[in-house]
Amino acid sequence: MKSMQQPQHHLPLDLPVDLPVDLDEAVHRCLVAGFDGTTGVPDTLKRLIGRGLGGVILFTRNVRDADQVRRLTDELRALRPDLLVAIDNEGGGIGHLVAAGAPEVPGSYALGVVDDPDLTARCADALAGHLASLGITVSYAPVADLQHRPDNPIVRTRSFGAGPELAARHLRAWITATEARGIASCAKHFPGHGGTVTDSHHEMAVDLRSYDDIRADVEPFRAAVAAGVPMLMSAHVVYPALDPERPATLSRRILGDLLRHDLGFDGVLVSDALEMKAIADRYGEAAGARLALAAGADQVIVAVPDLATTLACRDAVIGALRDGMLAEERVREAAGRVRKLAERYAGAVGEGARESAVEPWDAGAGLDAARRAVRGGSTGSGGGAVSAPGRGAYVLDLFPPPHPALNWGGEDLLSAVRALDPTASGMALNEAPVDPAALVEGVLRWAAGVPLVVATSDAGLYPWQGELRGALVAGRGDAVLVETGLPDAGAGAGAGAGAGARSGAGAWCSYGRGRVNLRALAEVLVGGV
Repeated sequence: MKSMQQPQHHLPLDLPVDLPVDLDEAVHRCLVAGFDGTTGVPDTLKRLIGRGLGGVILFTRNVRDADQVRRLTDELRALRPDLLVAIDNEGGGIGHLVAAGAPEVPGSYALGVVDDPDLTARCADALAGHLASLGITVSYAPVADLQHRPDNPIVRTRSFGAGPELAARHLRAWITATEARGIASCAKHFPGHGGTVTDSHHEMAVDLRSYDDIRADVEPFRAAVAAGVPMLMSAHVVYPALDPERPATLSRRILGDLLRHDLGFDGVLVSDALEMKAIADRYGEAAGARLALAAGADQVIVAVPDLATTLACRDAVIGALRDGMLAEERVREAAGRVRKLAERYAGAVGEGARESAVEPWDAGAGLDAARRAVRGGSTGSGGGAVSAPGRGAYVLDLFPPPHPALNWGGEDLLSAVRALDPTASGMALNEAPVDPAALVEGVLRWAAGVPLVVATSDAGLYPWQGELRGALVAGRGDAVLVETGLPDAGAGAGAGAGAGARSGAGAWCSYGRGRVNLRALAEVLVGGV
């Protein structure tokens, strides 16, 4: 979901009302808006809220510290007590509340590796408890997508795993724990983003599998619905076997026939952000809003802080109602679902629940989970045991740039190791070097006489990492290999050792590179604290 800043336009404060008041309010209920700033609600947003805006979505740009977020959510809800305040809050480094003291929990894949639903519930409870303390009422999590393609660029460690039953177990635990805190959870991205090789933030994704193959991806969502999840989020993905013409977000067949009728979901269906390229480039945000509501969505998210985009979406919906392209009954149905959701979640906050202290959460759950998720695998044709380098190692941490839309934090393993062992040295690199041979020569020279750790992150997607790893292992057969994403053939760690790892001393995998994942991995590499 997009979070990058865009320029704020100056907008008129007097927004015309050209529908019956109740229908105008229904239209606004169907919108979720992003905005800029940490203090003071923009005047245009105030007017939108006054007209019935269904929700706002917060990003890092709206967060300075916990007290500031509480003041901001209080100000927002003072304008309209039933306003839904939402945020992406998956854990594993994907979130926007670091500055507000967010609990550190690993991503979902690490939780799936541990496969302890009670531990997943503890982590979800910590995240939800923190949201409750800030006055945030909607968490756009958990991810219900299955990760079963090694070349999928966007799901990966955000998923609980490849198995429908595994994902279902952990979705139930997450949803139940979040509900117990009075926070609305949202399973995403229906009917599953795991079968694609494209990131829908950048372009339209297509899942070419058969209907029978796609059915497995639908099952975690069926489990989420059975667990009482109050919201689902649609995928900006085309599934030719389900609807050859339109992505799920805009498809009556997928949102109506499959979601509403087959799965029996009667909660709020929210679109992924409309400014994502999959929708914006092909349809435009405004047309996307109209088509999504017509297809069966109940809310559409416009996450960019440029409120002109939100207004354009609102005006497109009003125009479609006026022209008869969008049925009034459809908008009223959608608004009714949003109103019911707001009464259940935002209403409780508005009635004074925030005045009472939020029950504490288990601050150690995330580190416990991350420690239990770390795996070591043997390498070499003889299958030697995995080793830890101990203190004084040289650590080369290779990873891709943080994803701008997900606010993937960009934390590095070297810093985590040095926090435990100040004698460690090394380098963190998040792009291909200009002169790889010179870098390899330098690392081998700098690491002479000390243990060498070579860490990669999803090296199968970023060939420069695998090439550097292979060259370094060729020069240092005792190098300890680490993978902070999903294991690939070159890094061992549960995936089997490939050519790049055959001579190494062993491989470790953290199944994620959130702060808590890297801390747990650093503990193993240093050899205890």
